[in-house]
Amino acid sequence: MLRIRHEVNGGPDVLFAERVERPVAGAGEVLLRVEAVGVTLPTVRKVREGSGPVPFGGEVAGEIVALGAGVTAFSVGDRVTGLCFADAYAEFAVLNSAMASPVPDGASAVEAVALVRSGLVARGAYEAARVEPGESVLVTAAASAVGTLALQYAKAGGASRVVAAVSSADKADFVRGLGADEVVRYQDADWGAPYDVILDGVGGDLLGPAVRTLATGGRLVAFSSGGGTVEAYELLVRGASVIGFQMRAIAVGKPELYDRWRRELWQMRDAGTLRTAVHEEIPLDEAARAHALIEERRNLGKVVLVPSKPAA
Repeated sequence: MLRIRHEVNGGPDVLFAERVERPVAGAGEVLLRVEAVGVTLPTVRKVREGSGPVPFGGEVAGEIVALGAGVTAFSVGDRVTGLCFADAYAEFAVLNSAMASPVPDGASAVEAVALVRSGLVARGAYEAARVEPGESVLVTAAASAVGTLALQYAKAGGASRVVAAVSSADKADFVRGLGADEVVRYQDADWGAPYDVILDGVGGDLLGPAVRTLATGGRLVAFSSGGGTVEAYELLVRGASVIGFQMRAIAVGKPELYDRWRRELWQMRDAGTLRTAVHEEIPLDEAARAHALIEERRNLGKVVLVPSKPAA
């Protein structure tokens, strides 16, 4: 099978394709014929800035072709999506059955990858912020896969004002089409402050300016892998707070809630409350181009790798 990996850290050009043996599902695992793989900013950052080569984990969707020992919740032929912890950039991938969820009839693997993991992060960040109807919400990285869904959660939740923060003006029409009332750029002197809630998917150097736009009693939820530093004084003078959110804590610590949120995502999609945005479907062997799109912040929505259908 075809697999993408890297041996040194660097830009997209360090990625390469290789032919390897198909993996085998262990106890509690399923083997998936991969139909779609989600490309995320944290993975791109690990390739660029990591301390060494790491196996590519990521969101995958496809058809189960083999079951490991003890798996009873699924059958061969089922279509599922979930988070794969290693070697996700491949034609076949092993997925822990506890991390898998069914893809409904009529939904594509690409849609599943664009909706489920990103939607769970958006939902979790929104819940962590304790948003009240009538409050104002700023979403950074608003044109990203998570950002596009966070905008829609804020609108559905009754926020009085939903503002999208993006890297360039050419993304404005896109995020407005997903519900943003206003659009600001990171380099703007005025971000239209103050905000009751900020859902921050960027971090890094933008974390400080974001905190300074919080209203009295405001909450910023940080869910990116970008890090950043917050001055305690900025929180003190506003009576504000910064909340860290990680989806893994819900998946591991509250599996029933995690499963309920997954089901609700599809219900909201069916009701038209949530719409996925896919920037491009890119062949698996062009993974370097997908990473470049993310790294250069040119994507509008989800970037998805699509393996060619392998031989049985």
